[in-house]
Amino acid sequence: MKHFSLLVFLLLGSFLIAQEQPQSFSLQEAIDFALENNRQAKNASRNIDAAKQQKWETTATGLPQINAEINYQNFLKQQVSVIPAEFFGGNQGEFAEVIFGTKQNATATATLSQLLFDGSYLVGLQSAKVFLEISKNAKEKTDLEVRKSVINAYGNVLLIEENIKILERNKTVLQKNLDEVTKIYENGFEELESVEQLQITLSNVNSQLNNVKRLKTIAYQMLSVTLGLDFNSTIIVTDSLETLTVKNISLNLVDSTTDVTSTIDYRIAENDKKAKELMVKLEKSKALPSLSAFINGGYSAFDNQFVFLDSNTKWYGSSLVGVNLSVPIFSSGMRNASTQRAKINLEIAEENLSDTKQMLNLQIETAKSDFKYAIEEYDNKKLNLNLAERIEQKNQTKFFEGVGSSFDLRQAQTQLYSAQQEFLQAMLNVINTKAELETITNNTTNF
Repeated sequence: MKHFSLLVFLLLGSFLIAQEQPQSFSLQEAIDFALENNRQAKNASRNIDAAKQQKWETTATGLPQINAEINYQNFLKQQVSVIPAEFFGGNQGEFAEVIFGTKQNATATATLSQLLFDGSYLVGLQSAKVFLEISKNAKEKTDLEVRKSVINAYGNVLLIEENIKILERNKTVLQKNLDEVTKIYENGFEELESVEQLQITLSNVNSQLNNVKRLKTIAYQMLSVTLGLDFNSTIIVTDSLETLTVKNISLNLVDSTTDVTSTIDYRIAENDKKAKELMVKLEKSKALPSLSAFINGGYSAFDNQFVFLDSNTKWYGSSLVGVNLSVPIFSSGMRNASTQRAKINLEIAEENLSDTKQMLNLQIETAKSDFKYAIEEYDNKKLNLNLAERIEQKNQTKFFEGVGSSFDLRQAQTQLYSAQQEFLQAMLNVINTKAELETITNNTTNF
């Protein structure tokens, strides 16, 4: 028993360790993983499967249908009928009470039916095909949005990781400066204000660092959820922010001409127009006749006792073949009103399609402009960071040589820290604005 308990403990421990193993992702690996495991992406795939089943469901309504029915009746009190008594030798004008049929009866029937013509069925087949196309376009739209969400979440993680490195480096330098200035002050060669200025700067950096570390947890949790993993999964990101930024600085996508009609948003609006066209056809088809045929066969048995499971019970067969023709004649204007309403909805869909085309052109141009600006800002912020680093270094040298003030040093440090944050954000903006442009134009590339 002791050995068994030890074995269970070891197996459970091994399982838990395996469960806690971190997963490493490059950005492209994260995108590929999310497209398979993100909950929205999986549901979009399920919607396509459901649309395929609905397509066959619609098709099957026009194929042969066989239905079987078993009916058993037991009259607790049989209905009494009256007939003239003279039929049985009675007096004229009097009536005799009689009961027709048996107390119990059972019937088993099977019916084969086939739709021969129905205008709404033909429209339904077209609608099922369009619905499947809508589901596929929705899946493509979902995948594009999931991809963009992964890029944003992954980029936020990289931004925070780089931010922590910079703040910790700034904190180390500030602490060293503060220790040196404190010693100089204690020896009487520096004013207390210089010490206090550095203390203020260090306190601000510490506060920012603590906040960023808290945000790091949230950023990783957001990435986990976006990937379709558990909320608190352990993830390792293998790309760097600067590497991804440099890799994505390309104006090929900006310079290329985009066919709006190939974008997913336009195709979705076009699907809506097709659906409205089919609704007009459907309402018109309701004025057409429908024709179906059927053949029916069955057996019936009758008795005053329940003998229907006995092998010697006599069953009486019957069969029937027929055709049903239904012709709509007059609906008090209901069908006409339905058709006119469908036509109005079609006109709305046509206007929406035209509006979508114009808005997509505007969105694409805006996205291209934002991406160009992000690249320009990246170059600008990188130059500013280099300048800010040199200015801070000069002021630090001047301060410790006694020719610069603590106020000038603090200004230079504050300027450097702002430049660092702006440069990090500029790198992230390059990645995110390109992702936005790729999402709108439906023109994705690998990272």
